[in-house]
Amino acid sequence: MSPTPDTAAKGTRHRTRHRAREAAVQMLYQWEVSRSDVEDVLRTFWTANLPGLEGAADETKAFAEELVRMTVGNLSKIDPLIAETAENWRLSRMAALDRLILRLAIGEFLHGETPRNVVINEALELAKTFSGDESAKFINGILDAVKKKLP
Repeated sequence: MSPTPDTAAKGTRHRTRHRAREAAVQMLYQWEVSRSDVEDVLRTFWTANLPGLEGAADETKAFAEELVRMTVGNLSKIDPLIAETAENWRLSRMAALDRLILRLAIGEFLHGETPRNVVINEALELAKTFSGDESAKFINGILDAVKKKLP
């Protein structure tokens, strides 16, 4: 049985948005490690010839850049949520990628466009891709607790 046009479109949109989130994590990592201006990172990221980025769709690029700007622009709201939820964990002691995935997901929570359970599932996939299963468990616990705190 072949997928309906509606199902195929949803699958394509999901892949586009997932790839955008992967790129956003990479851009946030570049921003944090290099301490560069976020706009400089956004300007140079797509020209770095990283594997998997060749020919990224404009929709992927736009969504990734929106996520990065949203995350960086809301750190003053995001970081306190993480700090008060992650008992016995200072932000500075968290693995960089775990911290960035948490920031990205909570930024999406605050933006409110994507259902929070979808955001959590995407964050877990990112954690498994970039960190590992233990990180995914840690991120799941933090995001679930933050989700319950938000209106």
